[in-house]
Amino acid sequence: MFDIGFSELMVIGIVALLVIGPERLPKVARTLGHLLGRAQRYVNDVKSDINREMQLDELKKLQAQVADSARSLEDTVRKEYDSVRTTFATPVQDAIADLEANARKIEQDVATVAGQANPVATPAAPEKDGGKA
Repeated sequence: MFDIGFSELMVIGIVALLVIGPERLPKVARTLGHLLGRAQRYVNDVKSDINREMQLDELKKLQAQVADSARSLEDTVRKEYDSVRTTFATPVQDAIADLEANARKIEQDVATVAGQANPVATPAAPEKDGGKA
């Protein structure tokens, strides 16, 4: 952050010793250390918050991409299903209609044959007494 060397720190320490005095210098240094620590923690918290927000943004983008891919895949599968269904539905319906028509025709033919068949009359058996009662 700041480019301060050891010699510059020595000059600042000597000036602080002369201005503040030897009695209050340890207390001031301790307070300054606490303030610098708080500032450093605050900066680190802000950095971590920014990193979390960036990661959250990336995750939201990734989630949107995955959702788009899933929708695209679902649409493709649905279109393929519909095309296969229409390809097979018409011939199957035609075959069912033909079978039903043939079944009706067979039923009609059976009914016609049954209606045309005359019951065969069995001749009456001759009576044993010669027909006299």
